[in-house]
Amino acid sequence: SLARTRKRSSPKLPEAQEPNNQEMLALSSTAALSFAGPGLAGVSSRAGGAAMVAKSKAIPFLDAPPALDGTMAGDKGFDPLLLSNVVPIQWAREAELKHARICMLAVVGWVTVDLGFTVPYAPQVSSLAAHDAAVDKGVFLGLLIPIALVEVLAGIPKCFQIMNEPDASPGGDYKFDPLGIGASAEMQEKEISNGRLAMLAFSGIVTQAALTQGPFPYTYNGVEDLVPPMQSVQGALSIL
Repeated sequence: SLARTRKRSSPKLPEAQEPNNQEMLALSSTAALSFAGPGLAGVSSRAGGAAMVAKSKAIPFLDAPPALDGTMAGDKGFDPLLLSNVVPIQWAREAELKHARICMLAVVGWVTVDLGFTVPYAPQVSSLAAHDAAVDKGVFLGLLIPIALVEVLAGIPKCFQIMNEPDASPGGDYKFDPLGIGASAEMQEKEISNGRLAMLAFSGIVTQAALTQGPFPYTYNGVEDLVPPMQSVQGALSIL
């Protein structure tokens, strides 16, 4: 009877409940973090930071240059040597636009002279031989003086302005736009794009002129070298 009394009076223990999925996930995460050392935490943080670094649009497997944010005309994110981290970006734009404009004029001048255009007192020679001929006759001084004046009075002060004044006008902007066509972003993009093409084109023209020693189009066999199918067509016509 005493045993039955104790059995009836003993409190009933609650049945064990199975943990749900959220509790199991929390327990496993806590256990994993408790065993993770400081080195692993550092690796995970570095991996997260690396995933946030933007990639270059021009070279997708390289990081985007920090100075090229896409706000300048012609900014394609192409700077594999990261020169924009060393050279002030506005100074580089000033130099690029200056050489681009010179080469656009140079391409037109070089080709038109070899097509027969001349000016008074200019040596009657090809564009390739014009430099040495102008130096020998002394007329080159008439070109050297105005170029030197432009550099001294405009180019050098512009460089100092860019380097020392935070609110200076952008590189290449000399406030000379009498026709008002250079203010739009579209025209600025066209200028720098055509200028880059002209720099490459002028290098190619001078190289070809020196190799072939011939006139425009500066090939060994004239237009036939530019349009190779013409050779086969002429050969087929000669057989017929």
